[in-house]
Amino acid sequence: MSLAIKSMTKKKKSFLLLIFAAAVLVVGGGVTAYWLLVRRQILQPDIQLSTQLVPQNAFFTASISTDSKQWQQLLKYGTTDSRQVLEKQLAQLQENLLTANGYNYQQDIKPWLGEDVTLAYFSPRDLSPAVLSNDQSVFPSLIVLPIDKLTQAMELFKKAKSQSGKQWVERTYRGIQVYETNKSNSQKYSVAVLGRFLVVSENTKIIDQVIDTYKGAISVASKAGYQDAIAQIKTDQSFAQLYINLPAFLAAVASDAQEQPKKTAAKPLKQDIVTTVTLAPEGISFEGISWLKPRSTVNTSNQNSGSFLPRRMPASTLGIISGGNIREFWQYYTEQEALNSLIPISPDNFQAGLKTTLGLDWEKDLLSWMEGEFALALIPMSPEQLALQDNPYSAPLGAGIALMVKVSDRSSAQASLQQLDDLITNGYQLPVVETQVNGQPMVSWTATLGGVNATHGWLEGNVVFFTLGAPIASELVPQPQKTLIQAPLFQNTVPTKPNPNTGQFFLDVERTLNSSNLNLAQLPTQQEILAKAI
Repeated sequence: MSLAIKSMTKKKKSFLLLIFAAAVLVVGGGVTAYWLLVRRQILQPDIQLSTQLVPQNAFFTASISTDSKQWQQLLKYGTTDSRQVLEKQLAQLQENLLTANGYNYQQDIKPWLGEDVTLAYFSPRDLSPAVLSNDQSVFPSLIVLPIDKLTQAMELFKKAKSQSGKQWVERTYRGIQVYETNKSNSQKYSVAVLGRFLVVSENTKIIDQVIDTYKGAISVASKAGYQDAIAQIKTDQSFAQLYINLPAFLAAVASDAQEQPKKTAAKPLKQDIVTTVTLAPEGISFEGISWLKPRSTVNTSNQNSGSFLPRRMPASTLGIISGGNIREFWQYYTEQEALNSLIPISPDNFQAGLKTTLGLDWEKDLLSWMEGEFALALIPMSPEQLALQDNPYSAPLGAGIALMVKVSDRSSAQASLQQLDDLITNGYQLPVVETQVNGQPMVSWTATLGGVNATHGWLEGNVVFFTLGAPIASELVPQPQKTLIQAPLFQNTVPTKPNPNTGQFFLDVERTLNSSNLNLAQLPTQQEILAKAI
């Protein structure tokens, strides 16, 4: 199976586990349906009704279908090992959180629950101190449950009311009744009914913010750009819709929690992301859109220019990331200081390393002539070429990295490449050889120890290429007869929408993990099970 991603999102929790946890938060407190009669104001129909109740400062929301058929489809994916791990976790969760409290999802929760459940997470600084001391990370900060059938919900309340040991208190906030239950010293939940929705949180501060949103404060759904983005990727059969407030998300998950908000404030991120998750027979599809906030200073083009170079890659390509404009990409990357703190190589370290090892200034010597489309690919050696490798010092490299860039100034590019060749010859004492590959001239140099090869040359249309690792230039020159975009896996995995787009990402996870020639580090058991399930 392969993986295609058009917008980056990270999911730290299993959605299936969270849905069960969401239900337990309601029934475990014994305050599900009694207050449905208190207020029944109906929200106006619009995109993502439940997200109209989520405050705008949520850093992540997930609206997930409760359709049992879709969940059955989800459980068909992956490997036998990954399914066993998931089933074991579900069994433990049901035993500890449902069965132990005298509830059954099919009998007690499913009959009244609406079409989807919305989960929302907030930064720790948005939560009250009492919750921060509890390690309840399995639960989201907020759960929005749509009420489909009142009668069944009332039956659940009667069952909850009859159980001993349940206590709750009532308070009023802005005219809305809020019910707070205390099942134990470590489990305190706040519940309110807003229209046809039941909102639940462990945090009283969050519940008050939700009521403020219900009364007219800005919600996730009313943020600039949200509904336009959702409308472009919405489908009737989606399993989930995800939203990421990127500045808040990065501030919440960064390891340097104290420094991160300062970085975000100093150079605020300007991007939000929405993604639709669809379950298809061949796998899980993620279709996402990101957009800039109003008055953003980041300049982006909307040209569909990121699709030519994948046509120059061979069908055997293991992975590729491509973009329409490398200078735009670098501008955005360097301006997002908060984002860089989560990436192993920061722009400053990258530029310093390039200057130290190669004597080149990235922006002046290289980026100045890189104004067009770019593609970075991982390409395996052909079996024939691999059989010819004979290095007594190390195992043969099974693949190489290929970078292609469409240049705007060929003479400047030639000068930079010559400067690089001179450094390799004089500084590192490696032979630099002008050679030909399949009749096309190029320059190559190889390190004796380790067998690392580097090659650079020119393709048609002012496209310069550079390879590093295994000698893979012969896979690129001449034009491959079978290209990546013709590969069935690529065609089935990489969607054609949205259009226009500025880049693509593709990774053949199965071939990459199962290759015996890539010399990859062994993954820990749990990560390996997850990776093989993709």
